[in-house]
Amino acid sequence: QVQLVESGGGLVQVGGSLRLSCTASLRPFRSYAMGWFRQAPGKEREFVAAISWTGSGTYYTDRVKRRFTISRDNAKNMVYLQMTSPKPEDTAVYYCAASRDFPLAGIKEYEYWGQGTQVTVSS
Repeated sequence: QVQLVESGGGLVQVGGSLRLSCTASLRPFRSYAMGWFRQAPGKEREFVAAISWTGSGTYYTDRVKRRFTISRDNAKNMVYLQMTSPKPEDTAVYYCAASRDFPLAGIKEYEYWGQGTQVTVSS
């Protein structure tokens, strides 16, 4: 039974920072590339960032480049999204997901999904 569980969401001010975490029961975890997606109120789910199997490769949407950083710890079955300089437009439910290939940005290309964690950026 595969489970992905996000945590770390909450309320953050525009001058603050936030780190999202995702733990995955994927076996073996290192065989999967990982991604982060988000869905804002009234909008479609969109790609945010992806990371390769070992963590040596990353890929970001232009909307978060130089502000967000994706990372992973294969020894802990964890993937992270460090959010710095957050903007109100970053407010959304953030989802982690797993895929066999890299880089991928389409929601239909990811095999497993978490249930999401809410991030609200106050202005």
